[in-house]
Amino acid sequence: MHDVIILGAGPAGLSAALWCDQLGLDTLVLEKNVEIGGQLLSVYNPIDNYPGLRAATGREFLGHLSERLDKADFDLWTGADIISVNLKAKQISLSSGEELQSIALILATGVRRRQLGIPGEKEFVGHGLIESAMRDRDSFAEKDVCVIGGGDAAVENALLLAEVCPTVTVVHRGKSLQARRDFAEQIRTNHRLTVFTESTVTRIIGKEEVEAVEIVRKEALKPFQMAVQGVLIRIGVEPNTDLFRQQLKVDEHGYALVNSEHETDIPNVFAIGDISNPRAPTISGAVGAGATAAKVVAARLNRG
Repeated sequence: MHDVIILGAGPAGLSAALWCDQLGLDTLVLEKNVEIGGQLLSVYNPIDNYPGLRAATGREFLGHLSERLDKADFDLWTGADIISVNLKAKQISLSSGEELQSIALILATGVRRRQLGIPGEKEFVGHGLIESAMRDRDSFAEKDVCVIGGGDAAVENALLLAEVCPTVTVVHRGKSLQARRDFAEQIRTNHRLTVFTESTVTRIIGKEEVEAVEIVRKEALKPFQMAVQGVLIRIGVEPNTDLFRQQLKVDEHGYALVNSEHETDIPNVFAIGDISNPRAPTISGAVGAGATAAKVVAARLNRG
C-alpha cells in the first residue's frame, strides 16, 4: 500500500513526486517508457519561457530536473506496462504480475501526437518521416518535403524547413491555416512554400525511403502524387486517457475534467499536466499542477 501512485514521469508527474517526497508521502511513480521525461524528450526548440531557467532543448531541461530527482526519496519504475486501472479502488495491475494499491492516484500520462492512420505512416519512420524540423532539417537539406497540418506547430516547422529545402508543401484539410497571423504571413511571402488547403494526404509512397505522397484536393476529380523525400506530420495531439477514459468524466476530446485542486470526479484521483489542460499545455502549468495535487493529498492525509 502506497500513499500515492503517480502515473507518468513527465514534468507534471515528476513535480508531483518531488512535492510528495518533500511532504513525507510514500510515493511510487510508474512510467511506461524506459526513459523519463515525457514530452520533454520531443522538444528540440529552446525553452526560454520557464521562470528562472533556460534550456536549449527539452532533454537539457530534464537534465536540470534530474539533479533534484537524484536527491529525492520516492520509488520510480520505468518500463511499467499497466494493463488495468481501477480508479475508484485505487488499484493498478501490471503485465509483470504486480498488483498495486494506493490511497490516492495522480494521473500524469500526458498526450501523444495524433496520427493520420494512412498507409506508409508507420512504415517510413526513420526512412523519410521527419520527427522535428529543428532536429532533422540538416538531414533534409536540399530535399523537397511535405508538411501535413495547418496549426502553429505545422507552420513553424514548415518555415524552418524552408530555410534549407528547395520546396516545402503544406497540406491542410481546412479552408485556411489555423496558425497565428505572423506565421501565416511568413508562409505567404516565402517563395519556397506552397499551401494546399481543403486537401488531405492519403498515402505515403516509396520503396525503402519516402519518394512521394498521394494528395486528394477538394476540387480535383482524382488523387495525384507529388514527389517528396520527406514528410512531417503535425495534426495536433490527443490525451493518453484511453486506459481509464470510461471511468471518469472527460471532455469531448478525451481530456480529463478536474476542479481547481486538479481532482477528477472520483475522490482522491487527480489529473495533472497535459491530460487535463488542453488550452495551455505548458511546462510551467504542468509543474504547478503537480505541486497543487501533491499538497492536496498531503493535507487530506494530515502530512502537510
